[in-house]
Amino acid sequence: MRTRLISVRFGSVAAGLLLALSATAVAAAPQAAAATGVAAVGEALKKGPVYVDPRAEAQLPKAEADALAKKIKDAGKPVFVAVLPATAEFPQEKVLGAVRAETGITGLYAIRLGDGFKAGADRAVMPQNAVRNLTEAVKTGGPVDAATQLGNFVDQALTQTKGEAPASWGGAAGDDGSSAGALIGLGAVALVGGGGAYVLVKRNRQKKEEVRREAVARLGVVVDEDITAFGEELDRLDFHPGEPGADDAMRKDYEHGLDSYEKAKQIMASVRHPEEVKGVTQALEDGRYSLACLDARRRGEPVPERRAPCFFDPRHGPSAEDATWAPAGGAARNVPVCTADAVRLRDGLDPAVRTVDTEHGPRPYYDAGPVYGPWAGGYFGGGMLPGLLMGTMLGSMMSSPAYASDFGGGYGGDGSGFEGGDVSGADFNPSDFGGGDFGGGGGFDGGGGW
Repeated sequence: MRTRLISVRFGSVAAGLLLALSATAVAAAPQAAAATGVAAVGEALKKGPVYVDPRAEAQLPKAEADALAKKIKDAGKPVFVAVLPATAEFPQEKVLGAVRAETGITGLYAIRLGDGFKAGADRAVMPQNAVRNLTEAVKTGGPVDAATQLGNFVDQALTQTKGEAPASWGGAAGDDGSSAGALIGLGAVALVGGGGAYVLVKRNRQKKEEVRREAVARLGVVVDEDITAFGEELDRLDFHPGEPGADDAMRKDYEHGLDSYEKAKQIMASVRHPEEVKGVTQALEDGRYSLACLDARRRGEPVPERRAPCFFDPRHGPSAEDATWAPAGGAARNVPVCTADAVRLRDGLDPAVRTVDTEHGPRPYYDAGPVYGPWAGGYFGGGMLPGLLMGTMLGSMMSSPAYASDFGGGYGGDGSGFEGGDVSGADFNPSDFGGGDFGGGGGFDGGGGW
């Protein structure tokens, strides 16, 4: 009896599922056939990286479109390409943002509209300046055919795009004559896997939020130590604007130092993401140089050259010279050092390196994990830092896509939590989705970028 009851219940569930899937297939077929304009572009790009409107097939034949799609899929990056006719249903001022909203996936979007070209990206995937520069690069030199222009853009973009291809691309993209069986399969995935996918996305975001909070907490300890040290340096100087011998230059240095101190505290009080710490250490670096100038003026010495902080511990103040140094097992390189550390190195001693607490005990900041990247970046700047950290744990981690997304790019760049390939629907800030303007052989006069 129990076995029969289970069979009846299972049969009822199966029958219900089949009815639901059949309804999905019947309902989906007319929708797919009816989709036009931007809606058709969005639906197609959910299934594959390249869409060519039937009226624009002469620009990018199927074989070339398939080759471009394969290149993007093989790279596993959220790069979307559409080739569209220059018609009223694709207004050049709005089509890029409309396609992004209709597709609903965080990524880099490139559109060939007639003979014009434009690209845009969510900040989590690529900075606006990078998109703009890529766009201008493929438009420079006069009109070119769609295959050449899009191929050049994709080749350059794939090496710079953050994130991963959306899961919805799955296998090969289907054609316009999708079978009812394929639709039923998609319906089954939606019904059976939808709940699991939602849970997975939710867990992923929760995990990122935990990482973010932990990173901010660890950075907070180090930055508070830096702010305290700067305040102690202000007290040590014991400067009074009205003291004998004080002049306007000294007072200006002191005022700038005080302003930097307050700025650092204000920024740290509002930090919510690790990359925001960079503004704190930039303010402290600027303030320390002002105090070094003030100290020199009071001593009657020349104002020091503006140099990077001491590599081993920025609390040592501006560096005095460059010295050769190599991390354990790493290659030698020149690093900026303070006078005291320069003497230690010449005497064969270890420099006074800034250490931070880790689960394995105190470690030099450059061997304590990726969380300290934004802290160091504020002191040394993006262009200088890679060479200084080459061969260290922090340097290796900072060069990885995961670091760029979690600590350099900043959790979607705007705190949204979406990364390249995530389904965000229309949840994106148009001001953060930008790049180059339309323009090209077709005479498009580019309007403002996003």
